[in-house]
Amino acid sequence: MSQQNFSWLESEYSNMCEHLRIWSNINSGTYHLAGLERMADVIQTEFADLSHDIQRINFPDAFEMGDDGQLHEVALGPLIQIRQRPNAPHQVLLTGHMDTVYPPDHPFQSVKPIDDHTWNGPGVTDMKGGLLVMLYALQAFERSEHAKQLGWTVCVNADEEIGSLGSASHLESLVPQFKCGFVFEPSMTPDGAIAGKRKGSGRFSFVVHGQAAHSGRSFAKGRSAIIAAAECMRLIHQLNGQRDGVTLNVGRVRGGGPLNVIPDLCVFHVDVRHQQPVDEAWVFSALQDCKNTIAQMDGIKLEMHGDFGRGPKIINPPLQALLDMVVATAGDLGQTINVQASGGCCDGNNLAAKGLPVVDSMGVRGGFIHSTDEYIILPSLVERAQLMTVLLEKIAQGKVTL
Repeated sequence: MSQQNFSWLESEYSNMCEHLRIWSNINSGTYHLAGLERMADVIQTEFADLSHDIQRINFPDAFEMGDDGQLHEVALGPLIQIRQRPNAPHQVLLTGHMDTVYPPDHPFQSVKPIDDHTWNGPGVTDMKGGLLVMLYALQAFERSEHAKQLGWTVCVNADEEIGSLGSASHLESLVPQFKCGFVFEPSMTPDGAIAGKRKGSGRFSFVVHGQAAHSGRSFAKGRSAIIAAAECMRLIHQLNGQRDGVTLNVGRVRGGGPLNVIPDLCVFHVDVRHQQPVDEAWVFSALQDCKNTIAQMDGIKLEMHGDFGRGPKIINPPLQALLDMVVATAGDLGQTINVQASGGCCDGNNLAAKGLPVVDSMGVRGGFIHSTDEYIILPSLVERAQLMTVLLEKIAQGKVTL
């Protein structure tokens, strides 16, 4: 990167911080459609100076299991797609998400300074800060003499935090067009580590039906859905440790009502993490065995819903080469970055599963994401934008061999 562009990014530090404050104060929780539309407008406006090829793509409603044991439609926010030079000799995909985990009625709604270099706020790190790294890196890159050799596509979705239920298939369909990709999830650690391999994930819901009865007059006639669910959860929990790298977490349970009524409904949800694609068949079979065991209980019916939404990201030679390039480039800029495995998932999992070499933690440094203690280390806005700009220039010059 030219010294002029390097210095330009440094001069934009205060503007980046101000953008971050404005963007993070916009509530864009996954289910808050009005906030997502507002955030989509902002992104579309900010990227308009980089390209006129901008699309707002909408997706059909998704379905999620409710606490009442019924599938409910979930409206999804839009995906913003921006393209530049689709016929250039080298092509790269850049992705991020505008949604956060904080609904509009959550008390955590605004940015607050911790010190001169650290802010606390909803989505400052995951990933409004990452979106700004992408925006400013592209602005710097477009000033480069090598820009005409690289085409890029940006996709910013609004459903990543719930597994990209609508946008995953669209992102996956783009993969054949690109040499490599970058996702602007936050760094793995406050000192800037990037993710190497990632576990995959699945989400499953179990709906247990029993028989209601008065707990005093007709206790023996009742069949408790909660007791049956508890036994099923016990069996599922015992699956942990039976297969290397596979974990199953019962993370949400809802059931019961008045204490004098035998509960006839209980719904619980299970998060699965796995290391290898072949683990999925084992998990399906094991969960089915748990379900069938409980379904044999007198007066109990049990339904299982769900699937694997993100496959594991495995390091192959092309991805290793891309990771090595990122680490080496960071070193040239005086940034120390290492690679760490992650149990977390993101859109990078889906892109990698379709064969795209992708580094998916190119966003800012910070920590405590998905909590009210979420924070960003502000200088990393410039650091990561400078790093990404140099990487884009290398790809444009054909210096990336994957």
